Amino acid sequence: MQLYLNLSGRSGVRGYESGSDYIDVLFSDGGIYRYTYASAGLAAIEYMKQLAAAGQGLNSYISRFVRKYYAAKLR
Repeated sequence: MQLYLNLSGRSGVRGYESGSDYIDVLFSDGGIYRYTYASAGLAAIEYMKQLAAAGQGLNSYISRFVRKYYAAKLR
């Protein structure tokens, strides 16, 4: 799991890990959610990967657009 940079200092995201067709997101409450191409769509996942790498905007994007489209809660 990679540390999320959290450039704004206000994010609920602590870390992430991405694969070819998914991204796992670790939230500050300890929950890990997997978002996949099948659950949220290719464009959304690829954009989430970009936001994660940039360290800004991921929590906001999830809250606004893909909150309920996770494939699994891993923890």
